[in-house]
Amino acid sequence: MLAAALVACNAQNTYVPPPPPKVDVALPVKQNVTPYLEATGNTTAVNETALVARVQGFIQEISYKDGDPVKAGTVLFVIEPEPYQLALDQANSAKASADAALKQSEAEYERQAALVAKTFATKQDLEKAEAARDANVAVQQQAAANIKQAELNLSYTQVKAPFDGVVTARLVSVGELVGPNNASTLASIVQFNPIYVDFNVSEKDVLRIRASMQKRGITAQDLKKIPAEIGLQTETGYPHKGTLDYAAPTVTAATGALPVRAVLANAERQLLPGYFVRVRVPLFEEPNVLLVPDRAIGSDQSGRYLLIAGKDDVVEQRTVQIGQLVGELRVITSGINTDDRIVVSGLLTAVPGQKIEPQMKDVSASAADSASQ
Repeated sequence: MLAAALVACNAQNTYVPPPPPKVDVALPVKQNVTPYLEATGNTTAVNETALVARVQGFIQEISYKDGDPVKAGTVLFVIEPEPYQLALDQANSAKASADAALKQSEAEYERQAALVAKTFATKQDLEKAEAARDANVAVQQQAAANIKQAELNLSYTQVKAPFDGVVTARLVSVGELVGPNNASTLASIVQFNPIYVDFNVSEKDVLRIRASMQKRGITAQDLKKIPAEIGLQTETGYPHKGTLDYAAPTVTAATGALPVRAVLANAERQLLPGYFVRVRVPLFEEPNVLLVPDRAIGSDQSGRYLLIAGKDDVVEQRTVQIGQLVGELRVITSGINTDDRIVVSGLLTAVPGQKIEPQMKDVSASAADSASQ
């Protein structure tokens, strides 16, 4: 027994390597995807203007409270109207006098014309009557123009809202003298509904979109039917919906971007002019796009990569180009094929160049349904 024990102690131990780690792998999801153009922008008012006194006078009445929403045509300020009403009355009186003078001169012209026909008056008398009549016609026309000017000046004594909007705090007080030589700006009015969103599209995206439009036979007018989705910085997703409204005809050389604008309904005034917003515009659906779980993508100094279970189940690191996020899946624009087995879990145990025991899993495409998140 002692001899047998000594023989066993002298035997060499043989190293047995551990089995390859079990790692979950899955094939890429293949489906149609609507790509999105994402940008940041600012909200701007459709209409915003200063309310200005166009005639001189004392403020007689302020008919709104600071910050009131008003309808188009609402009287906001009343400038003392009496001087302008008197000017209108004088213009009407001058017009009546001109009408009477013209009536008399026309009668005189007709009388002289009849006398000339009977050789009881000279042609010179007729020419004088004609000149007097024409002069009174000019006076009558001037009187009519004076009435229109007086009526216009009288209308300017009521400063009205030019459109539906919200009026800012007043800049003048009752009894203050306003007009061309004094304070002219009385307040401002801002229209909130609808509201614009201005943003820029890079030159690279412009070229890509134009090429896609040409391929699909889509015209520039069709762009105004494309929806635009807006989200505030404190909001999840893009809850505000609108449509594209305008694209500049030229790219700005200084920035290499194309100014674009969307328009949104804003009846509840959820968006205020000047907000910084996120913009997302759905483009044209692309078929047979490959997607993988976003968590499976790694990054290093060379860029983004995926771990692939390659030949003989040896792990391979593959550099890829990524696209947009669709729910929990990420679009892969290049670097993989439909039959590549992507390592989706156990990434720490899957080492490039080493063998693994792949466990096939199904990546659910249902995650793509949450693309709006």
